[in-house]
Amino acid sequence: MSDAIASESAQVSAQVSAPEKVVLTDEQLLARFQASKNPPPGSALLGFRMVAVNREAMTVEVAFDAKTDFCNPMRQIQGGYLCAMLDECMSVAGMVASDMTCVLPTLEMKTSFLRPGLPGPIRGIGRVIKYGRTIAFTEGELYDAEGRLLAKATATAIPTPFTKFKK
Repeated sequence: MSDAIASESAQVSAQVSAPEKVVLTDEQLLARFQASKNPPPGSALLGFRMVAVNREAMTVEVAFDAKTDFCNPMRQIQGGYLCAMLDECMSVAGMVASDMTCVLPTLEMKTSFLRPGLPGPIRGIGRVIKYGRTIAFTEGELYDAEGRLLAKATATAIPTPFTKFKK
């Protein structure tokens, strides 16, 4: 009889102690991004703001503020800043695809510049094409205020659990 009680007690204990995974809606996740008080310095420099999240489609829409400080001598946004914006779009899409359990350091990135970017608002779209256990494939696009495509990128990234960064 005591074995049966111990077995039942262990089952109840396992049920009680197993934490339930909280699944946020897209709107709740977006609100968390928008309410963040401590954005990464690189994101803040780029004027990053989350606009929309779609976890099912593994996409995000973001906004950037391209400052005149980012300009080259031609008064156009230097390509490295546009690459950083694209990398941000794609990485955040990967984080969303992981249900916010992983960061996605970029292993390689290929960028095509289609027209000059000018200071002002820039809209970014990031999407995950394939998300695997050890590798993810992403795409990103940047658009100017008139909706014209400025640059496009593809990248390969490595999903890395947040817990590997906690000390």
